Amino acid sequence: MPALVDVRRRIRSVKSTQQITKAMKMVSAAKLRRAQEAMFAARPYARKMLEVLNGLAARAEPSSHPLLRAHGSERALLVVVTADKGLCGAFNANILRAATRFLDQRDAERPVQLELVGRKARDYFRRRRFPIRGERVGVFQPLRYQTARDLAAELIRLYCSEDYDQIFLVYNEFKSVIQQRVVLERLLPLERLPPSGSHAFVDYLYEPGPAEIFAQLLPKHVETQVWRALLESAAAEHGARMAAMDAATNNAAEMIDRLTLHMNKVRQAAITTEIIEVVSGAGSPA
Repeated sequence: MPALVDVRRRIRSVKSTQQITKAMKMVSAAKLRRAQEAMFAARPYARKMLEVLNGLAARAEPSSHPLLRAHGSERALLVVVTADKGLCGAFNANILRAATRFLDQRDAERPVQLELVGRKARDYFRRRRFPIRGERVGVFQPLRYQTARDLAAELIRLYCSEDYDQIFLVYNEFKSVIQQRVVLERLLPLERLPPSGSHAFVDYLYEPGPAEIFAQLLPKHVETQVWRALLESAAAEHGARMAAMDAATNNAAEMIDRLTLHMNKVRQAAITTEIIEVVSGAGSPA
């Protein structure tokens, strides 16, 4: 019975796939726990540093530090953070779609170059017309602070040397295991938010001085924001992969049930046919 053999072979194949997806879900769940702990620990520090520096930058002269100086908006660098691996739902597709939309919105007079973090971004943009300045692959295996420090130092060097007027960052922010939010934010120059509310007339006394403080804090701020973005992306990736593998495991279970039911129907039909043949043979005259 070829049909029955084929169904049994397909059931075995789906069961093997289900074992793989279940194992990947468990691995992602374990990695997600560690990634969440690191991300939640970095969030308050990064947000407070951004708040303090925005307040300082709003009252400081732009010439007090190169990272506060605005060059214009003609030349931009977009840092695209994706995963190195797939099988995580729409995680990578959402980032690539947002990056492509940003690139398409810029006209020819304001070119944008790409700094790609992650194998998926590299593979995608290599096949497109957009200019690529640099690639970083394998940064999440494992993710270290030194990676963020090296990337931030390179971005600071490019901005201070006026190779680029603006530097943007696009990544997935972790919201929950089943939800990620694509974030596109300007990293450099630092936003100079106008003072408002109770802080409108508050000023600071600097010790040892604004120049020394900015020289220490601003590069550290860029490092922190890059590190937070990488941690957010890592946690969001594990959450997306865990959800995708859970859905794949459930779909495999449903397919196994349908194939098993079909196999039982085929087997029952074959048995019924054999019984009819036997009865017909026994009832025929000799």
